[in-house]
Amino acid sequence: MLSAPIDLQLVRQLFSHPEKIAPSDFLRREIAGRMREKLELVKIQPTRLLDAGCGAGADLPELQRLYPDAHLVGADAAWPMLTHIQQQQHAAMSAVGRLLSKWTPAALRGDQGASLVCADFANLPLAPLSVDLIWSNLALHWHPQPDLIFAEWRRVLRTEGLLMFSCFGPDTLIELRQAFAEVDAMPHVLPFVDMHDFGDMLVNAGFATPVMDMEKITLTYQDTSKLLADVRALGGNPLATRRRGLSGKNSYRSLLAALEHQRGADGLIKLTFEVVYGHAFRPVSRKTAAGESIVRFDLPKKGD
Repeated sequence: MLSAPIDLQLVRQLFSHPEKIAPSDFLRREIAGRMREKLELVKIQPTRLLDAGCGAGADLPELQRLYPDAHLVGADAAWPMLTHIQQQQHAAMSAVGRLLSKWTPAALRGDQGASLVCADFANLPLAPLSVDLIWSNLALHWHPQPDLIFAEWRRVLRTEGLLMFSCFGPDTLIELRQAFAEVDAMPHVLPFVDMHDFGDMLVNAGFATPVMDMEKITLTYQDTSKLLADVRALGGNPLATRRRGLSGKNSYRSLLAALEHQRGADGLIKLTFEVVYGHAFRPVSRKTAAGESIVRFDLPKKGD
């Protein structure tokens, strides 16, 4: 699979301002809630959990509540996001909190805190077979080579460990893509990967029985400027082939006009998000570290 021309350095820059990303967090929270509903159906009690692409850390408390005895690790490529989490953790440990901590259960105190690592998802500073569960909410599509990420996630997962992720699919922002096409021929929206391709990548990376699912969430807007502000808050355009801004006020007016043409009979403009969900397990290895096949023999029972 050809990798998308995503500029990873630009991705880090785009996500280096938590306050600019925060206005779009309503969508991440909605999708995280739907992911947790799926996760609760899986009987698993992880001792170590990785949130890959933890951002400002909103999923970490919810995951800790779901698995109060698990050690959480939050990984993100943007250091300011991790700094934001650290500030939140320090604020939670107030003087009053410390005073009451001896009478408060650990899961409620929050003093376990998550270990934080700043790293590329395709090169994690974690040991092999060190994580029971990998959770990744709306982060995978920001990397140009998701196949490498799946291979890395399999490396750090323990045998029979679970991977659960969400990301955007090809029909995401299709209305905006169509509007930009009326302005110029430059790419302004990420070329999101199809869920079937993700399924193939999971199999190629060595995951067992991957399950892929998809749903569409439609937002409606009265104001085009609010629509564009939400898109920017989601991360913007990190393509290496991007044009740095529209070429003048005329192009911006053309974009707004193209969006206005999409306004429905109810007076609203739609914005589609195709949300892809996937989960898979790391299977029991059939080969040794040296590459030799493992063949299992069951001894016959007495009397056979």
